[in-house]
Amino acid sequence: MELVDSRGSIVSKTLVDRKTGTITLFAFDRAQGLSEHVAPYDAVVQILDGEALITIAGKTLKAKSGDMVIMPANVPHALRAERRFKMLLIMIRGK
Repeated sequence: MELVDSRGSIVSKTLVDRKTGTITLFAFDRAQGLSEHVAPYDAVVQILDGEALITIAGKTLKAKSGDMVIMPANVPHALRAERRFKMLLIMIRGK
């Protein structure tokens, strides 16, 4: 089952949106990504399919299907699809 179609783009769908946090499904085509930015909340990325390069505080790691990565609040991070991939982003707003 195709959750989202990301040919040539980045597609997202918010699954949960609460005061305490969000869960968003993302799909990226190869070579697509998110430029470096910071978020005021901790976030967890779970790679559902494919591969991506994730940079956190200047250190780059390769994440693949099944991997989970924690991105701390207020720390610069970015990602780029090595090949088409899907991820679940869990943003935690609570203290």
